Amino acid sequence: MSRTVAILIARLIFAGIFAMAATFKFAGMADTAGYIAAAGFPFPLLLAWLAAIFEVALVLAFLTGAFFSEASLLAGAYVIFLAFAFHGPSHWEGNQAEFGFFVDHFTFLAGLFYAAVHGPGDKLAMQHGLIWKR
Repeated sequence: MSRTVAILIARLIFAGIFAMAATFKFAGMADTAGYIAAAGFPFPLLLAWLAAIFEVALVLAFLTGAFFSEASLLAGAYVIFLAFAFHGPSHWEGNQAEFGFFVDHFTFLAGLFYAAVHGPGDKLAMQHGLIWKR
């Protein structure tokens, strides 16, 4: 019982984090695009929309358990990309807090790897996926 509760809470935390990120993007798409442009990426508005849509897809995967391991691995790649693109070493000199933000992404990555390997649990999880099979 406690294992099931812990897994469900972890799934809700993952979903909540990406839901908040998507909500902020949808609420301020122009601001998100500006942040992306400031990092030097082309087509910032398109990338902002793609990021928000991707985050919604992650939320659905974490809530339903469908393609959970795949979503966890993709989320891990995304999180590390964000760490380097927006909080990497070039940002540390101007703001020491950026180093903390950078490192935090790796702890999140560790949790996503753990989730990818162990799957969404047996309760309240759809049985769809390419990696995780019950």
